[in-house]
Amino acid sequence: MYKTRKIFILYARFGEGHWQAASALRHSLTQQGDTEVKLIDLLAESHPVINGVSRFVYNKSYNVLPQVYGWVYEATKGMKSDSLFGHWLHSFGAMTLQKLVETEQPDAIVHTFPILVLPYVSQRMGRKIPMFNVVTDFDLHLRWVHPDVDKYYVATEDISKQLRELGIAPDRIAATGIPTRPSLSPNQVRPSAAYSYGLTPHKPIVLVMAAANAAWTDTGELCQKITRRCNAQVAIVCGRNRMLEGVLTEFFEHNADVSVLGYVDQMQELMAISTCIITKPGGLTLSEAINALLPIFLYRPVPGQERNNARYLASKGAAVICHTGEQMLTAISELLNHPERLAEVQKSLHALRKNEASASIALDIVHQLHIMEEASSSLVRS
Repeated sequence: MYKTRKIFILYARFGEGHWQAASALRHSLTQQGDTEVKLIDLLAESHPVINGVSRFVYNKSYNVLPQVYGWVYEATKGMKSDSLFGHWLHSFGAMTLQKLVETEQPDAIVHTFPILVLPYVSQRMGRKIPMFNVVTDFDLHLRWVHPDVDKYYVATEDISKQLRELGIAPDRIAATGIPTRPSLSPNQVRPSAAYSYGLTPHKPIVLVMAAANAAWTDTGELCQKITRRCNAQVAIVCGRNRMLEGVLTEFFEHNADVSVLGYVDQMQELMAISTCIITKPGGLTLSEAINALLPIFLYRPVPGQERNNARYLASKGAAVICHTGEQMLTAISELLNHPERLAEVQKSLHALRKNEASASIALDIVHQLHIMEEASSSLVRS
């Protein structure tokens, strides 16, 4: 009788992206049948104090010490797993993970965050556990790379090429894209859906993902100028930041062209009715925008993986990096007033689009496990 497979997905709450990728994968893996999936924030469970401090420093780095964060990111980008620092970094959570593995006996572990303690745990236990890495950025940091990884799932062919140049066999790499919620194209959503967000389908909609670290006055002034200069509506998504949502709601109380929203469950629908998006360059949001063929505007990306994400997409013609509010207004106005420009950007987005990433990764992981199980059975029979 075939037993239910158990898969751990290790993530971290440094931003929402790693968790969203893990959630999308959990959904797709359970759709495969006979698969039980457990999401584990390993750093939070094993080192809650270190996790809290790290998240605080990470969040503060955006507006307090962005250059320092960027320097650390770039300085460790070429770090090898067998280096002293790499070995130390990949030791966090060892005791917690070992206890979980001994108790629950998972058949595989998937990472959407590069806390690669599994090889150390496997060595201590004398048991090889299949290991899959889902890289959640458009930039490759060697923290993701380890010789014990059975397969890498990456955003682009360019990252796939980088991994091959590091000596990783092509059959251990798949350029699937980053797992996201399924996207919707504009023709899958009725224009009247705009009304449910306090907007109208008769004017372009600029979707703004409000950054928690940005001053609300800067966000408010920029959005106000967009409605005036670009003859457009603005949907501001504040996520779980209730304070920001309240302040901006009051600020735009008498402006019918601006809708202030909190956490949006149907983000795919909101993207489908929007004309373009202003956001920080996190891998998940960028992937969702690409899959929705939504032109991307990025304002002053901070050093580190987000700036590298931004530069990569800008080099592909899928995003515009703006360093001033005036640059942003000019770029948005050009897009909205020139249909050929919009078509050009959407063509670039289409070239990067990988809408079924989560399902593709889940299907391949199950396939890889089946191959491993067959090989193991053959060895036992022989």
